[in-house]
Amino acid sequence: MSIAGQQIVVIIFNIMKNKSPVKADPRAVSLLQGRLHDPFAYLGPHREKDSYVVRVFQPYASEISLVTERGDEPLQRVHPEGLFEWRGNDQPQHPYQLRITENNPGMSSSTKTLKYDPYAFVPQISSFDLHLFNEGKLHQGYCVLGSHAKQINGIAGVRFSVWAPNAERVSVVGEFNRWDGRIHPMAVHGSSGVWELFIPDIALGALYKFEIYNNVGALIVKTDPYANAFELRPGTAGRAGVGITHTWQDAGWMVQRSKWDWLHAPLNVYEIHAGSWKRHPDGRVYTYRQLAESLIPYIKDMGYTHVELMPVSEHPLDESWGYQATGYFAASSRFGSPDDLCHFIDSCHQAGIGVLLDWVPAHFPQDSFALANFDGTALYEHQDPRLGLHQDWGTHIFNYGRNEVKSFLLSSAHYWLSQFHFDGLRVDAVASMLYLDYSRKQNEWLPNKYGGRENLEAIEFLRELNIMVHEVFPGALTLAEESTSWPAVSRPVYLGGLGFSMKWNMGWMNDTLRFMRFDPVHRCYHLNQLTFSQLYAYTENFMLPFSHDEVVHGKGSLLSKMPGDAWQKFANLRLLLTYQMTSPGKKLNFMGNEIGQGPEWKSSWEVEWWQLSIESHHGIQNLARDLNHLYRDLPPLHELDFEQSGFSWLDCQDSARSLLSYQRRSRNGQTVIAAFNFTPVPRNRYRIGLPFNCAYREIFNSDSKYYGGSNMGDAGEIQAEQVPWMGQPYSAEIELPPLAGVILAPV
Repeated sequence: MSIAGQQIVVIIFNIMKNKSPVKADPRAVSLLQGRLHDPFAYLGPHREKDSYVVRVFQPYASEISLVTERGDEPLQRVHPEGLFEWRGNDQPQHPYQLRITENNPGMSSSTKTLKYDPYAFVPQISSFDLHLFNEGKLHQGYCVLGSHAKQINGIAGVRFSVWAPNAERVSVVGEFNRWDGRIHPMAVHGSSGVWELFIPDIALGALYKFEIYNNVGALIVKTDPYANAFELRPGTAGRAGVGITHTWQDAGWMVQRSKWDWLHAPLNVYEIHAGSWKRHPDGRVYTYRQLAESLIPYIKDMGYTHVELMPVSEHPLDESWGYQATGYFAASSRFGSPDDLCHFIDSCHQAGIGVLLDWVPAHFPQDSFALANFDGTALYEHQDPRLGLHQDWGTHIFNYGRNEVKSFLLSSAHYWLSQFHFDGLRVDAVASMLYLDYSRKQNEWLPNKYGGRENLEAIEFLRELNIMVHEVFPGALTLAEESTSWPAVSRPVYLGGLGFSMKWNMGWMNDTLRFMRFDPVHRCYHLNQLTFSQLYAYTENFMLPFSHDEVVHGKGSLLSKMPGDAWQKFANLRLLLTYQMTSPGKKLNFMGNEIGQGPEWKSSWEVEWWQLSIESHHGIQNLARDLNHLYRDLPPLHELDFEQSGFSWLDCQDSARSLLSYQRRSRNGQTVIAAFNFTPVPRNRYRIGLPFNCAYREIFNSDSKYYGGSNMGDAGEIQAEQVPWMGQPYSAEIELPPLAGVILAPV
């Protein structure tokens, strides 16, 4: 039994043997039992007949006085457990103060404090906000629920509020009241299920939780779902009243973003795990501010347009990488304060770098201190495990059909975009949200009301999410990690789509990596794995990802996936990155890909930066840097990523030699040519079709010695000949290096 539970048992026993007249008042009995549903009806100031009464429950107080203009007037102890009363003919001033004397445990001394009575302050949350919350339309729920520093009638304090509709009593417990749930019971707003209490005189940042006595007699203690900050793991308490005080200096970026034509702009994302990009020599993680100092110059030098943070929402377990969140409104305290994260994002924006957040609305962990069975019932999740439990991950699935859960999730998305100025959300595990039978066997799932496998409530939630983001935050992106053939994921809701800005092209990623794993001698039989993606490449706005998921859990790093000896492995990786950067679609790479890291990613340590002292790894970094800048600077490589007119094959049928070539075009017709040799056999005098009768120049060659290659290629100008080839009116012979890609541009 918990300490609070033991206290209640003792209190009940004392009530039964006590002869005090408060026994006649059932409200006093409920209060002393820790079950008083409406504390404001009994505690605080009241008028009774022709006099006034102030009731205070302070179980650790030896004396309490009411501070009046006439001086301190003592309250009478009416119950030995700590119930005090003051009665008088004059109404106490509002708000009034209490002078409380407490005996220090184990000491002969006592402590006197002057405090305002929380029960002199009526609840503040408006009925309109409550209506929106219960309707699933409160997009700024973080302003209503949680803990917020407030001034009421000129008195500073913290307003606490929480949703617990099946509770008989909810209390704020914390280091300011000895974690005793009897001291600060909250008021409930009718049938809304929202409880509220304003507590004056407590320190901002004080640790707190909610103690819930539910309607089946269970006593549980929960952390605040809407807390804006938490103590450092393994502690799980929220920090009271912590808000963002950062002064933003990114107005220019935000204005520019609102006008950003992202469909036709370069988007090249560097995905990082904040805890393992770099670490201090003693193993400590970098803070948000330290990341700003070291990561931003690196991203600018490397030429990425955006950085994507794997989840930094508060989470208890490092090994979950943030994908099992318990704080949907709190930046992880591992890396600093909310203001520190704001500083990082602000610094990125001032440096011309966008910041995306990996956000996880698909599931949440079963940790007993957090969302799971929050008020003793399935509140945020489904009661039936066939709907509410992810069997693969051991996590709960949100109940998207419950309006208050929709308000919670929509508010979380709004919070990160509005308060932290994130430039978009990468939405994790969308496929698991869309299908009721996701990763389930027959008879382990429940169909929707039409008998189908589609999760209708989740679909509606995703559409509402995307409508909100695109209406309220112009230029912000939503990126779906969705691995199935669900149609129109990145098409507008008004056209029947889900409304995402883009979708990760998992099919392209899987096919490409599967092809690259083949020994080059066998690739001639599998070239269709590279060409197939063009059949669907423009059905969605696709992003081409080589993410953290591909370099962990025994999958090996990108380098280790490549076949052959050491030279061939590095040549294949250079070829792979060149192919990715010239293929239609926006780009994403996980940290370490850009240096050809040997071991797969480990979240417990940093990227293997020491490998840059090895020439072959340094060559990969040089290649990635040049490709990134080329992608940004050349409109043909990014302007028409989502349109068929931006791409055409030159030759996709030379499977015998495992060769591919294609054109990329911009909106004004500017063209570059990309050619690839997926074998270690040099292709001398390889004739390639060309669209224009002019000189061409090799502007990129992954086989350059600068990248660690053999330096085969064309150093001078390449003059087109009037020899039709590959469906083009002109052609030329070029040197196509082994296991390499080259890019040609008209001079």
